Amino acid sequence: MVVERDSLGFDAPAPVGHPARASMPSGTATGPEVGSKLPDFQLPTSSGQRIDFHEDRGSAKAALVFYRSAVW
Repeated sequence: MVVERDSLGFDAPAPVGHPARASMPSGTATGPEVGSKLPDFQLPTSSGQRIDFHEDRGSAKAALVFYRSAVW
């Protein structure tokens, strides 16, 4: 397997020109700005219970990480 490194330093088995490695077009919405408050939302736990993000964490700070995609 040949692994190629792109201009951003990411290594992946897909060739650099492959669509799976393409960057998002300029002007594409990327989500909330760093430091902005997220809207209220709920997520299920592994047992199916619904957890409200803001209510559950109280005044504790949280960091969320979103991955657009992965090249396996």
